[in-house]
Amino acid sequence: MNRIGIDLGGTKTEAVILDNQDRILARQRVSTPQAEGYEAVLDTIHTLVRQLETESGSRCSIGIGTPGAISAHSGLMRNSNTVCLNGKPLLEDFVNRLNRPIRLANDANCFALSESRNGAAREYASCFGIIMGTGVGGGIVINDRLHAGVMHIGGEWGHNLLEENGPPCYCGRKGCVETLLSGPGLSRDHHQNGGEANADPATIVRLAESGDAIAMATVERFLARFGRAVAAVINILDPHAIVLGGGMSNIDLLYTRGREMIEPHVFSDYFSTPVLRNEHGDSSGVLGAAQLWEPGEL
Repeated sequence: MNRIGIDLGGTKTEAVILDNQDRILARQRVSTPQAEGYEAVLDTIHTLVRQLETESGSRCSIGIGTPGAISAHSGLMRNSNTVCLNGKPLLEDFVNRLNRPIRLANDANCFALSESRNGAAREYASCFGIIMGTGVGGGIVINDRLHAGVMHIGGEWGHNLLEENGPPCYCGRKGCVETLLSGPGLSRDHHQNGGEANADPATIVRLAESGDAIAMATVERFLARFGRAVAAVINILDPHAIVLGGGMSNIDLLYTRGREMIEPHVFSDYFSTPVLRNEHGDSSGVLGAAQLWEPGEL
């Protein structure tokens, strides 16, 4: 049986069909009608599924990735930046609309699954997939199986405390990993320490590479924070590999100087964990959503 994967984002929704060898048979991308509300999002997904199944000529399994997660307590969506989904019985409504079992996972979990199955971490028995972009998230995969956890918060390292007196986070706490390692977090830190207002991460890195002292200090703080935050994950999970995704994963220093910053905080007499750049880029989420189902499974 072919598998449909859907990456439901705040601005765009992408869908693919994978065959049993994980080859892409079809792909579609549309705008997410977030401003039109919850029902419009459900209608969009329903239409995409009908179109793809018509193209496939067969009924497919369906996996959906979205920012946020279904609460294990209430069954309602929470922490999604597609804000019209929050507080809604998203999984239940998809099951009713599409008349079949649906698997739904956080987009970072889908990223980790895709990179583990046939991406950067395919040769490793376990991986921690990290997304650093507008926010910060993570996913845990062991032997090609996603570990979401009993409360559906497996991998949510972005809301661990990194600095006690750090910036306020939308979650109500201060100093979360997300407030310091996200793109907006890096830009804010740069400005608060004397740098240009609204400079994006790529600009800050370029300034640092050209010898700008303020930018160099910003990047050094960022790498030091990255080292402490990732080492905390390694000390708990000890994964075979770390895979980076999201816009911040394009910072080349993360794979050299960033990895060096992890080592002093790892509770071991040696440090062997590779820090890998993702292979699937923006497609990791939609591929991982389809891979929430095994080939032929329904």
